[in-house]
Amino acid sequence: MIAWRIRRKLAVAQHESRRRGPLRAPFSGDAARRLLILSIDHRIPQSQIFPFHHYARAIRARHDTEIREVDTATWLAGGDLPAGATTVAFQTAFDISDADLGQLLDTIRARNPGARLVYLDWFAPTDLRLAHRVGPEVDVYVTKHLLRDRARYDAPVYGDTTLMDHYGRRFGLEHETTQFPIPPGFWDKVLLGPSFVTADFMLPAFAGGRIPSGARPIDLHARLATEGSPWYAAMRRECATAVDALDGLRRITDTGVGHPRFLGELARSKVCFSPFGYGEVCWRDYEAVLMGAVLLKQDMSHVATDPDIFVPGETYVPVQWDLSDMDEKVRWLVADAPARQRIARAAFELLADYASSERFVTQMAPVLG
Repeated sequence: MIAWRIRRKLAVAQHESRRRGPLRAPFSGDAARRLLILSIDHRIPQSQIFPFHHYARAIRARHDTEIREVDTATWLAGGDLPAGATTVAFQTAFDISDADLGQLLDTIRARNPGARLVYLDWFAPTDLRLAHRVGPEVDVYVTKHLLRDRARYDAPVYGDTTLMDHYGRRFGLEHETTQFPIPPGFWDKVLLGPSFVTADFMLPAFAGGRIPSGARPIDLHARLATEGSPWYAAMRRECATAVDALDGLRRITDTGVGHPRFLGELARSKVCFSPFGYGEVCWRDYEAVLMGAVLLKQDMSHVATDPDIFVPGETYVPVQWDLSDMDEKVRWLVADAPARQRIARAAFELLADYASSERFVTQMAPVLG
């Protein structure tokens, strides 16, 4: 574990150095395609960007594409930065104003005439809140997850996300009804991509293909923050109450530990309860799989992502949204070592195969044109 942490820190430091140096250099001009990524410098949106660099050699070999990345604010400020791209892929804040979005698009087009435009939706919820504003302007819209039933996007929600709708109604909270329109032709542009598996500390580890071994004395790992917006806090408090009711098990439930310790705990845990956050898909889903703990989570049958680790009974174990079967599912998993090992290994091997096979390069071919 210590050696793995050292390798991870060195790899992350090297990548950050490249982001602030060579990846901001103008294109060399010796590739048929030039991909400029305008990104947000934060760990969540960066998890969507990292695989483009991790597989840069394969992307160059298969698609003859050179890649550059600059954070959007720096790029807008101007200077000796990449321009003349054949494709520009960009991220924005979820609450970007119409004026700022318009300025960004105008500047992209002015500096990269004729370039294809790709939007990288890094947001946590399964809504498509920028579809009506960004969709008509781009050639491809990449998202980390979608509602399986696309007809649900045509209906208003109580709040502004699927989870806010459900828990707002369930707990009697006051929300405003919202609907984000889907423009004509939008679904022809949508590309479903991977979620947090592509983070800088996870993708290389999965590509290494080694699931942690050793004793797992912790029955249930469930460090749950419960503060936040009203619906989130109510949902998380209900989760914490359900965990507290599991008598006779060795549990970890406190919060406020560092990430290395958190991962080390997962490597010693049989089961990890990873409840919804502000979106359905969470970091902890993939961290649990990486560390070999069985992923336990509210039913995810309404969500699509690729690669899909939410196959019930095969790669994760679902519980009802009201947690009425929580006790039953946890105690079964704690007692049934063969089932735990089968589910944990299947999830790990699915992501290890995705990482080592370089499928991302094929998956993102529409981005590269």
